[in-house]
Amino acid sequence: MEKAKKPLKITAILTIILLLLSCNPIENETQSDSILVVLNLTGTDIEGNEVNFLQSDVVLVDSDTGFSSVAADAAKASFTAKLMDPTTTLTSSFYNNITITRYIVAYVRSDGKNTEGVDVPYSFEGSLSTLIEIDSTVDVSFVIVREVAKLEPPLINLREGRGEGTIEITAKVDFYGHDMANNEVKATGYLTIFFANYIDE
Repeated sequence: MEKAKKPLKITAILTIILLLLSCNPIENETQSDSILVVLNLTGTDIEGNEVNFLQSDVVLVDSDTGFSSVAADAAKASFTAKLMDPTTTLTSSFYNNITITRYIVAYVRSDGKNTEGVDVPYSFEGSLSTLIEIDSTVDVSFVIVREVAKLEPPLINLREGRGEGTIEITAKVDFYGHDMANNEVKATGYLTIFFANYIDE
């Protein structure tokens, strides 16, 4: 009878080990008990209204002086943080909260033309410092198109009339951070951008 109990004990121990090793395999094999979630990404249309896409003007022309300039485009991300196991009997603590520290923007086109500096703008990294408490919702504004991108191909081609009238590109934004126990977390959001030399009123 005693011998029959040993395999059961070994099975139980192996099960516990596997559970401990798979705390949060979703994001970069982190050991965090928390998950960062991108609820929504929004941009603005040419009139400045908040929408679920972005209309990016590649050049701004002052109607009075005729002076032209470029400006970065911002987007807004809505975040929340959740416990990995919502059924746990343990309540969340300060160590479950998440701080977002940086993000990376990369651009892709649906037609497969994705050479940076030729077909799409160069990818880039930006910094953030935002605390997301468990079960809270926080909105964060960040630059999704840099000024320099509008001075390089393919966007400068739109400005000078040497390219397509409008370029539709999807921005993939990876957000990185850590919980208060310094375990890494990651979340990804997407935003469609329409680049063109829009008429300035």
